[in-house]
Amino acid sequence: MRKTGSGGLVYSTEAGRMCPACRSPVAECVCKAQATASSKGDGVVRVSRETKGRGGKAVTLVRGLDLDAAALAALGKRLRTACGAGGTVKDGVLEVQGDHCERVIDWLKIEGWTVKRAGS
Repeated sequence: MRKTGSGGLVYSTEAGRMCPACRSPVAECVCKAQATASSKGDGVVRVSRETKGRGGKAVTLVRGLDLDAAALAALGKRLRTACGAGGTVKDGVLEVQGDHCERVIDWLKIEGWTVKRAGS
């Protein structure tokens, strides 16, 4: 067993990766589920453009969608198809390759979401 400097268990040879907060295997951890359930947000979807750390390439980010992983992936697929671009879902954030902020905002409004442009 290996421990971090703060005393939280990180890895167990029996169960693999462990949650340092509840000391249960990551697959069975309830801390993350409780954190996402309590952080519902304000119900506004925020769309922004980011280039930092991406080699100068623009990526449109969509945050604040209160959906489970499967519904978020399905919405992401429809959104990327509407934009004609690739992308992914990482940590509850939809990423669409390219600068499609206006198109994404219009599409989400048509779908019935409350949308704001974030950033500049």
